[in-house]
Amino acid sequence: MDAPVEAGRGIAAREPRDRVIPLRKSDVIDGLIAEGHFDEADQARFRQLARMLGAILHYEYLEELDRLRETYFYFDPEVDPHEFGSAKDLDAAYRELIDEFVRVLTDANFIEVSHEEITKAFAEGARVRVKIKAPIDDYRDVRMFRRGSHMETIKVPAWFGLRRRSLEVKVYDDVVLMVATKPGGMNETDNRLALLSARRGGQKVRSGAVLLKYFRHIARADLNALLPNVRVVRGLFDHLVLGVPAILGGVPILIKLASTMTVLFLVAGFYLGLSGTIHDKDMDQALAALSGLLALGAFMLRQWGNFHRQSLIHQKQLTDNVYYRNVNNNSGIFTYLIGEAEDQDWKEVLLGYYGLLTETGPVTREALDARIEEFLARAIGVSADFDVDHALSRLRGYDLVVETGDGLMAAPLADALARLDREWKGLLGTAPS
Repeated sequence: MDAPVEAGRGIAAREPRDRVIPLRKSDVIDGLIAEGHFDEADQARFRQLARMLGAILHYEYLEELDRLRETYFYFDPEVDPHEFGSAKDLDAAYRELIDEFVRVLTDANFIEVSHEEITKAFAEGARVRVKIKAPIDDYRDVRMFRRGSHMETIKVPAWFGLRRRSLEVKVYDDVVLMVATKPGGMNETDNRLALLSARRGGQKVRSGAVLLKYFRHIARADLNALLPNVRVVRGLFDHLVLGVPAILGGVPILIKLASTMTVLFLVAGFYLGLSGTIHDKDMDQALAALSGLLALGAFMLRQWGNFHRQSLIHQKQLTDNVYYRNVNNNSGIFTYLIGEAEDQDWKEVLLGYYGLLTETGPVTREALDARIEEFLARAIGVSADFDVDHALSRLRGYDLVVETGDGLMAAPLADALARLDREWKGLLGTAPS
């Protein structure tokens, strides 16, 4: 696999805290104003600042959306590769797509899921009570990103299905999957994803394409079920449940057949002219042997049907889990992700500015980070790892923060509005008044 997967393996075994702020913009503004630091005039200015900040970020992220769509064009599985020829450096375009896509996901407060985390999750119980095999090595690159989480209690079968027990599982609110197929030049017989699509009568996934999928409410132990070309495999319990009855039912039939098979061959030889005479008793035994063979064939057919039926049940479980939790695919997820990145960016910048504005003097980066996290937990009931560095970077870019020898301070509301107005006019290409 390519380097991005290796980078995922370097993530610490301990899960990082979620950075997502799952609140509406209006809830954030109302919560900040409810703190009581603003008089009526400043409340109006603060709401105006929030609107201007949202307009500027929306404009900037529209350009981001265009860049993302432009870069993905060369890897969209629904696009004919002959439409753009071979002039484009696809390796460079692929790296550009990965960098751009990961950056947008980071802005939307997604966290990459490490391979260690996925491996650990496989050992946990989850909604999909089947064993599956996911051929990750068949692809150029496989990466997962998650955002937000909560605990759920589910019921799982126990004691061979006679009882059900409660199991608490961790569920990720949002999961994004990126799968890159191997580029052109590979042996077609190695492209299992393409072969699987062809066998099922579907359209082949072309070499070099990048598949993007967005899911909601996925149990951590079900992450492997999201991968393409996942195959359901029967575990030891399934083999015992289906195999033991097959052995117990088939052995008596085979024992009965063993004593009559010679007679059956004798009768068959007589009718083929290969042997002498036969007696009526031999004919009766031959018919009994033939009936036994038919019974054995029917028994084997029934057992094969049981195995096939069990596989279909498992496959339906897997399909239902993915189908009902899939939100969007490929280029369709860009608009949503850009909107989420813009939304999270706006909240972080506004919270960062508010934290500086309502302090009586300069504060350090660490103090600002702690104060905003405390406010989110106390006033709004959200436990999040506030990305103070990203917020300060944005504030510096908009010239809304003043750095002194003692720490950081916010530009006054009136000055901040004037500076955002200049920023907006600069984006539109109009001269400031």
